[in-house]
Parts: sequence; C-alpha cells; structure tokens
Amino acid sequence: MNKPFDKIKLHGFNNLTKSLSFSIYDICYAKTEQQRKEYIEYIDEQYSADRLTDILGEVVDIIGANILNVARQDYDPQGASVTILISEEPVDEQSFDSEETPGPLPESVVAHLDKSHICVHTYPESHPHDGICTFRADIEVSTCGIISPLKALNFLIHSLESDVVTIDYRVRGFTRDVNGVKHYIDHAINSIQNYMTDDTKELYQMMDVNVYQENLFHTKMMLKETDLNTYLFGVTTDELEASEQEEIRERLNREIQEIFYGRNLPDA
Repeated sequence: MNKPFDKIKLHGFNNLTKSLSFSIYDICYAKTEQQRKEYIEYIDEQYSADRLTDILGEVVDIIGANILNVARQDYDPQGASVTILISEEPVDEQSFDSEETPGPLPESVVAHLDKSHICVHTYPESHPHDGICTFRADIEVSTCGIISPLKALNFLIHSLESDVVTIDYRVRGFTRDVNGVKHYIDHAINSIQNYMTDDTKELYQMMDVNVYQENLFHTKMMLKETDLNTYLFGVTTDELEASEQEEIRERLNREIQEIFYGRNLPDA
C-alpha cells in the first residue's frame, strides 16, 4: 500500500483534476415481447431525468458543492441524460480526510471544487430472441481541488440496481507547492476498493487493474449470489418449470460474465 501523503502546502489553488467514471449494469429476463416492452417503460420511469437529477443532487451534497446549472433530457424512445455543473464551497482544512476510507455522511463533508461537473447517461436495451434485458447507467464525477469524488462511490452504487459495475478513477494535471515543485497526485491510493464499505465488498466479486505510475485505477465488480426471482420481469419462478428456470439462469449468468470480463463467451 502507498504511504500516506504528508499535507502539501500549495502555492495557490489545487489544480489537480480527479475523475471517477463508472458503468452500472442491471440485468433482467423478460420472456415475451410485451414484457420486454414493459421493462423498458419501467426503466424509463424508474430512472427518468427527474429521478437521476435527484440522485446527482445527493452526490453534490455528499461532496459539499454548490449547483450552478442543471441540464437534463429524457429521450425518445428511451434513455435519459443529466449534467450538473458545480462550484466550490469553502474548505474546512481540519475536516478534510485523504485516507482510503468509504465516503462519510453528507452532513460531515465540505469540499473545494471548481470547474467541476457530474453527469449520467442511461442505456436500456433488450434482446428480441433470448429475453435478456440490460440497463446501463454511465456516471462521471469530475472535481478540481483536494477532495476525491470516490467519497460518493458507495452512495451511487446503492442508488442504482447493480449486477455488474466497472469503475475508473484517474488523477490528471499537476499542482505546485510553495517551492514550485509539481505534484501529480495529492493523496495515497492503493485501490478503489478501499473506498467501499465492507457490506459492498462482501456482495461482489472484484478485480483490480491499476497503473500506479500513471495514477490510473480500475475496478470491476460482479454480484456473487443471486436470487432468480430478482431477475425476472412479469413472471416468478412459481410459474416456470425447473428446466426453464435452469435455462434462464444460464442465459443470465452468461450475460453477466460477458459484461464483467468484457468479451463474448464461446457457445457451449
């Protein structure tokens, strides 16, 4: 693990840009064409631009920012986008915590942010032949200043139904200390996983691909245990034969593993 950073005395504003971007996937099985249509309608209602704005508004509170502008749009036939521009609040230097720990409660955080934004785009889709429906939400939290957007990670994972999650965190640019020395990162980080709560880590199988010398960090997450009923839309396991349940499980597991590993599996 990287050694903790000593507090850097800066010359002027902290110019580092910290970006957290991730895709959250929710997988579902809808047997009939009508059920697949209803699933897309459900997702569009559940994750409308208005609801996504509320979720991102909570993120703004968690990192202690001010909302400058909100742009949101529901799309036809499906999907939504929201972008929020945010500005800085005064920094309480005593309360700033750069340790690799899960994000604190919203009321306990203040942040120093400028030229920053939060955005989300949704992509619901369904397959006409095998009944698999996939909802993807792409989210980016980008901040300038001392606080890491990773502090909002747990809230976002729990705000959306997450079967597979892929996360990227990067620190770009540099900031100068009072002696003119450039610093390309201002906090120690070993893994994105260290910003997750224990209950989150217990639920998911995780894999890291990190490039420490480039300040690039990547984590993939896949739900460990699943109840088939939570994946069925418009039907329950009581209405399905055992053989059909097994076939659906195989289709769902294949979809989840292909998304997690980022490649198509060979046909059995």
